[in-house]
Amino acid sequence: MATERTDVQVRPGVEDDLKALTDLYNHYVRETPITFDTEPFTVEERRPWLLSHPEDGPYRLRVATDADSQEILGYATSSPYRAKPAYGTSVETTVYVAPGAGGRGVGTLLYTSLFEALAGEDLHRAYAGIAQPNEASARLHERFGFRYVGTYREVGRKFGRYWDVAWYERPL
Repeated sequence: MATERTDVQVRPGVEDDLKALTDLYNHYVRETPITFDTEPFTVEERRPWLLSHPEDGPYRLRVATDADSQEILGYATSSPYRAKPAYGTSVETTVYVAPGAGGRGVGTLLYTSLFEALAGEDLHRAYAGIAQPNEASARLHERFGFRYVGTYREVGRKFGRYWDVAWYERPL
């Protein structure tokens, strides 16, 4: 079931989205500190990531598209928080919005769809790490019930400087 607005549709991500999703993510790799990846990915390198987010289960990929052009406007995921078994009821969530797609409510639509999809899963908490500064992301997460729990100071180095990451959590 897709979440819809007049100009934006949200649906599960599929194999045909891989190139566009890779291009979108690579923009953030090359141009911003929002992700701590430092080298762009090829489509084939990104394929395992796509396949790790099936249409059901706790690890989901939701994609927002323009209703007319079907251009990908952004995506949201829930992914494993940590690899150890006791973390199994926790997920890390994230949203990426395409350059130029801000202000259309894409992030809100993506998180609405993602949390609706996760509602029936055996999950207890969602976590989000936000590289600082990123006021828009903090506002989005707070709107969805995330609360600030702490900051890792200078935890990542990119573009020749260190970046802080603020951590947020939300009950599921």
